[in-house]
Amino acid sequence: MSDVDVRESGTETPETAEPVRNPRRDDGDLVVVHVGFGSAAVPYLEGWDLQKRVQQRRIDDEIGDTVLLMEHEPVYTAGKRTEPLDRPFGDPGAPVVDVDRGGKITWHGPGQLTGYPIVKLRDSTGGVAMVRVLEHMMMAVCAEFGLTTKFVEGRSGLWVPGAPDRKLGSIGMRVRRGVTIHGFQINCDNDLSWFDRIVPCGIRDVGSTNLSRELGRPVPVAEVVPLVERHLAELLGAPAVLHRTTAQLEA
Repeated sequence: MSDVDVRESGTETPETAEPVRNPRRDDGDLVVVHVGFGSAAVPYLEGWDLQKRVQQRRIDDEIGDTVLLMEHEPVYTAGKRTEPLDRPFGDPGAPVVDVDRGGKITWHGPGQLTGYPIVKLRDSTGGVAMVRVLEHMMMAVCAEFGLTTKFVEGRSGLWVPGAPDRKLGSIGMRVRRGVTIHGFQINCDNDLSWFDRIVPCGIRDVGSTNLSRELGRPVPVAEVVPLVERHLAELLGAPAVLHRTTAQLEA
């Protein structure tokens, strides 16, 4: 399976989308690593290097399917379709890193849960199926909070309905030699003003939001993590979630 970009989600609505298909090649347990949260937030380049090491080990079948969960220090990441006018204007206040995933520019930082599933796919259609899994996982997590969300045809990410719709989460992935890298983000209780300096995911005239704003109470990342783990494991057909440290994973 050759290297491919997987563009961000949002090309289908739940009513028109095909049923979610498990894209995994293997059916073993799902390993989850809590890389760093809060005061231990992970610099983006450090997290990206970890992703690449884990992806290579998954390609070589040294480890099973693994999900890296973390918060990042503030950073803007620009996917391969980012246009010059999408980038930060003025002093961005955070590094801008060009990355090899699909999609355009977005922000990562404290209060946002970022997840990187490193999963070996069953076949060449698995990249799109993996995006569908992440879409439905994020929607299921929001439903646990009583929050209705939707996909918008032609627009990437997960949205809260309104006038205008408000973006709550994003997906951008890449597949190399049949194994995924990069992943998803869910805004929990992050500072939304970071998004004012860019055109998030290249979509103009809409706003960003987070769970805390929509629910009217603080929703920390720690409250969202176990829900993400449970729904992701269910959608990927994993019998169990096994927690490992970064050191254990790389031993």
